[in-house]
Amino acid sequence: MDFRQIAMMQKIKSGMDRFRANHPKFPMFLRAVSQDALVEGTIIEINVTTPEGKNYCTNVRLKADDMELFDAFKSMQN
Repeated sequence: MDFRQIAMMQKIKSGMDRFRANHPKFPMFLRAVSQDALVEGTIIEINVTTPEGKNYCTNVRLKADDMELFDAFKSMQN
């Protein structure tokens, strides 16, 4: 790993720390969802509203292949 990659990782970590400080309930929400709700067939919906009121919404229904990806992420945390 070169110096630029290390600096970028430090910048990302700093940004994540600020995000957690600004939105303390969101990481708890993600933790609860990842422990209980990420199973095949679960629907994840994302809704984004801009300050001007424009709305974007989409959803996905989790498949078996998706679960393999989430399991890989979980194993990286341990």
